Amino acid sequence: MDKKFLFTHFSNASASDWRDWRWQIQHRVTSGPGLSGILSRPIASDDEVRRVTDRYPMAVTPYYLSLIDRDAPNDPVAAQCIPEMEEITGADQASEDPLNEDGFMPVPKLIHRYPDRALAVVTKTCATYCRHCNRKRFWKTRETESLKKRIAKMAGYVAASKQIREVILSGGDPLTYDDVQLEYILAQFAAIPHVDILRIGSRAPVVLPMRITKDLCRILKRYRPLWFNTQFNHPCEITKESTRACEMLLDAGIPVSNQSVLLSGVNDDEAVMRNLLHGLQKISVRPYYLFHCEPVRGCIHFRTEISRGLALMEKLRKNCSGL
Repeated sequence: MDKKFLFTHFSNASASDWRDWRWQIQHRVTSGPGLSGILSRPIASDDEVRRVTDRYPMAVTPYYLSLIDRDAPNDPVAAQCIPEMEEITGADQASEDPLNEDGFMPVPKLIHRYPDRALAVVTKTCATYCRHCNRKRFWKTRETESLKKRIAKMAGYVAASKQIREVILSGGDPLTYDDVQLEYILAQFAAIPHVDILRIGSRAPVVLPMRITKDLCRILKRYRPLWFNTQFNHPCEITKESTRACEMLLDAGIPVSNQSVLLSGVNDDEAVMRNLLHGLQKISVRPYYLFHCEPVRGCIHFRTEISRGLALMEKLRKNCSGL
């Protein structure tokens, strides 16, 4: 989609607004009527979007909307961010938490499944809500305690668990916090003597690349060794803006790895996935994981057969380097 077209839609926006991550957050599209005039055809009717978002909210940054091909009948970006009726039909038998993350929470929102590492769900908010998210169950729940109280409980457990050497900050998306809040979280875990490694999981480089700023990179650099995992799922998400965001992280000495999700109709194709892997390699982002989409309620329509994923991997191994 032409950014000039979106500038027209957001009539009060300037070029500097577009580059401001806070403006992008404030102007996210959150309803079916908000899509009117942006998409050349409705992917779902306003009523259908409302029925889906009553259960699973929608929020899409103007930047990520700009990647949609308005004329493509099966656009891979639209599939990842625009609600579809399949999210609420025919999936009641699926679990909201098939990985039983809630069963591995010794304190609220701290997942301790493996002995040497723990994952902190530090927020339930994302810049863009991915329709294939395996934590959709959190989207409509509100925090009942302050950030400091929540982090204190998590950090207290980690401090008392000497075997934990790595903490992953996840969510939601930790980069929806401002710099002060994010550094507060990093500092609490970095102060624990036996925590050697911090990791951030964020899709900001893909859906909100302007969030990666010089100030943010200076903060992250102070907490090295820190690893950054993001999620590119399709070659069209590798843009000048997302490349710049990843390069800034790399220049700060932060390794960037990619965790893709295998999504039916989006990237379950050898040529698409090969182009994605090659594109990531060209921007020095390490292809790290390709996840089979979990059988999460609201995501079943994205799942491919396990056999299809295995066949895809066999083809990729023959045509892609070890990197």
